[in-house]
Amino acid sequence: MKVLFNDGHVGECPEELELEVLRHSAAHIMAQAVKRLYPEAHFAYGPATDEGFYYDIDIGDRTLSNEDLPAVEAEMQKIVGENLPFKVYCLPRTEAVRLMQERGEKYKAEHIGDLPEEAVITFYQQGEYIDMCIGPHLTYTKALKSFKLTAVSGAYWKNNRENKMLTRINGVAFRTKEDLAEYERQAEEAKARDHRRIGKEMKLFMTDDLVGKGLPMFLPKGYAVWQQLEAYIKEKERMLGYQHVMTPCVGTVGLYETSGHWAHYKENMFPVMEVEDEKFVLRPMNCPHHMMIYANQRRSYRDLPLRIGEIAHDFRFEPSGTLKGIERGRHFCQNDAHLFVTPEQIRDEVGRVVDLIFDVYKDFGITDYRCVLSLRDPEDKVKYYQDDEMWTHAESALRAVLTELGIQFSEEIGEAAFYGPKLDVNVKPAVGAEYTLSTCQLDFCLPERFHLRYTDRDGTEKTPVVLHRAILGSLDRFMAYLIEETKGAFPVWLAPVQIKVLPVSEKSLDYAGKVYEELQRAHFRVELDERNEKIGYKIRSARQDDKVPYMVIVGEKESEEGKISVRDRATDRTATCLLEAFVEKVREEIRNHR
Repeated sequence: MKVLFNDGHVGECPEELELEVLRHSAAHIMAQAVKRLYPEAHFAYGPATDEGFYYDIDIGDRTLSNEDLPAVEAEMQKIVGENLPFKVYCLPRTEAVRLMQERGEKYKAEHIGDLPEEAVITFYQQGEYIDMCIGPHLTYTKALKSFKLTAVSGAYWKNNRENKMLTRINGVAFRTKEDLAEYERQAEEAKARDHRRIGKEMKLFMTDDLVGKGLPMFLPKGYAVWQQLEAYIKEKERMLGYQHVMTPCVGTVGLYETSGHWAHYKENMFPVMEVEDEKFVLRPMNCPHHMMIYANQRRSYRDLPLRIGEIAHDFRFEPSGTLKGIERGRHFCQNDAHLFVTPEQIRDEVGRVVDLIFDVYKDFGITDYRCVLSLRDPEDKVKYYQDDEMWTHAESALRAVLTELGIQFSEEIGEAAFYGPKLDVNVKPAVGAEYTLSTCQLDFCLPERFHLRYTDRDGTEKTPVVLHRAILGSLDRFMAYLIEETKGAFPVWLAPVQIKVLPVSEKSLDYAGKVYEELQRAHFRVELDERNEKIGYKIRSARQDDKVPYMVIVGEKESEEGKISVRDRATDRTATCLLEAFVEKVREEIRNHR
């Protein structure tokens, strides 16, 4: 594929860059289409991404929606058909600013001011559209053969919520029409699995803008699943010596100044609340609270390791365009824990955390995952706590532990927490890109900042090391993952309704009621469908709408024989048995997390 580089020469594009060039060129063509349709539009950033491309656009007081995308896409097709050549040229900084100002591109003019003095400022042009860009790009617009606009969302200029909210138009572009067709097939599969749709249909959770964007509320059935996850992981942790605590959802600004979050994480926190001359924030994470619990009393080496766990309510101000049901919200509950250890205990405790992660994955049937050692970017002087010696020590220590434990891992620069390196376990869901589910972070920083100490064997005061770890990540996100993996057909032990009792007619209602009461006494989550509907309709409703694992069908024959007929959601076969035998079968499945 021939491309136009920013020095003006045309050359063969390296294969690994082809998609990026196609997508970046698609962003420019989309911007040209938008400008034709909405002359008042001004453009901010428009990069290619791993998934496709987007452009952040200021369209004044106008609001675009997904319904406007076909018109933009049609104009893009027109521009492609015009086969406009891409041209490139360079301008001195003063002339570059003047050009952008003359064209009304205030965001581009401001961006030039952010560039270093030695920056070479180049522009690409196709037809009447001019964009500041380093390229490379296609040589002609007709080379863009397969693209699609996918969604409209919002994004703050420079990702700063103090700035104006812009309109973000997202799209995808591929080499061939076959690749686009495969993307569309996967998109349909993703739509079928979307936890937001399934959650609404199964009445698991809800959102309402009157409550607030990104603040989901769990309904009875959803909270039943949530409670099972909480009980499951807490029991696992108790068996490993964890002690569970409860801490407040707010803290003082001073607490987060001490931890370093205020300097390194403030942009992701809700605004300050001032009460009686004190400044509070909703907490984005609860490690500072756990540091204070450790500091509450004198500690000896005999007290370590100290494992403190909490299902903690946390709040982060995520941009509205990134919110996604319970997968990514502004309120969520972390399966959080902090392990206070001596340096000699790091290996064993990291090993126990890794064993717990893999044990949990086995229970949930999670097999497609990979381990990543996430390191800091030494060139980033803003994101990370500045202490080169600490970072070298922490990264070397975690790398050595993972190697000694025999864990296969890759390394990624720039993915560490601001205070230390971490092991991330990234899962590959049924659809979509992989994401981090579990994590274990090694921290020499916060214990020192909070002046945590323990008395060692020789009577000297030493600073503990802290392992921050989350196994299920957040319960909310883990539940979203499960919904999309199972399409809402939870295993028996997690299902919001495990059994539905379906009387065939009014004649069997009394016996159905007795069966229902017996199943309740056996501590199953059970419902009785007393509607005056045909049994076939009740079965379809239980299977397709509620996705209930078992349907207990009760008619006159079952009433006379004192038995039940059982059908599972996977088959059309019905088996008749005694209620006691069915109860024991389901209990066994629950015990084995099936």
